[in-house]
Amino acid sequence: MSVSESFVAGLPKAELHVHHVGSASPRIVSALAERHPGTVPSDPDELREFYTFRDFGHFIEVYLSVVDLVRDAEDVRMLTYEIAADMAAQNIRYAELTCTPFTNVRAGVPIEAFVEAVEDARTAAQRDHGVRLQWIWDVPGEFGVAAAEATVSYLDHAPPSLIGFGLGGPEVGVPRPQFKPSFDQARARGLHSIPHAGETTGPETVWDALRLLGAERIGHGTSSTQDPELLAHLVEHQVPLEVCPTSNIATRAVPDLTEHPIKEMYAAGALVTINSDDPPMFGTTLNKEYLIAADLLDLDEAGVGELAKNAVRASYMSDTAKEGLIRDISEHVASV
Repeated sequence: MSVSESFVAGLPKAELHVHHVGSASPRIVSALAERHPGTVPSDPDELREFYTFRDFGHFIEVYLSVVDLVRDAEDVRMLTYEIAADMAAQNIRYAELTCTPFTNVRAGVPIEAFVEAVEDARTAAQRDHGVRLQWIWDVPGEFGVAAAEATVSYLDHAPPSLIGFGLGGPEVGVPRPQFKPSFDQARARGLHSIPHAGETTGPETVWDALRLLGAERIGHGTSSTQDPELLAHLVEHQVPLEVCPTSNIATRAVPDLTEHPIKEMYAAGALVTINSDDPPMFGTTLNKEYLIAADLLDLDEAGVGELAKNAVRASYMSDTAKEGLIRDISEHVASV
């Protein structure tokens, strides 16, 4: 089977696993690099080479150097608004954008100014492009418990559009149990637990996310298929998996697309959602990820439509909004 690029381009979509700074297009990064000269090249050709990752550790190194370019509230606002414009061009109607306020505050942006900037951009993006955004604030795991405690303290300034508490960064050498107190506090304040797990480590990291951090969705979960008991648990409880195929290849978490565990996840009946993670850094878009998934899973238009509905169902938008977006997806599929 084959699904056309035009079908995917016109498909109304929601995205659940996409990072704020990681969504900075080369155009935005170039503009920021010119404003803040340093380690990140502003030349587009040099940027492409800069974005070629040796391994996951190198990816984190590059990612943090781009984070360092976002130094004031205007940088934050511009970045956020332009990300939403890029989403609108792909017919992404709704996204839960993962922000890492710890690194922005560390770079000199007060949390109050950060919140004001992203909220201003969110409102403008919905007005100008019809894209609705909600936020996940994640903890950069490489900074340890201090980053988690700081991120919890920022919740005193959280807007109503903040819906989740996450955990990103490297997994190797960053045990999950240490973050349990912070996740307990965030969940007590009504936030959903949405950590990365099982991307570059084994199934035990996913179990830790579920048992200790109260995970309601799993970011990546790539290694889940290595443990039949874990995969059965994810299927039985329909725990959504935020799958990012190109990202996993780019960071060497998976050696080759043909070996990607999405096929086993899907065949087992897991609730698979398709996402782009850090799209410009990985040379991808959400549209490309849907085309890759359609090819790997041998899906027709109806099957791709069901994948798109999975993301809507696994999201934290309102029930009314879910119904509307699912209806739009169904109408698009029926029009083919």
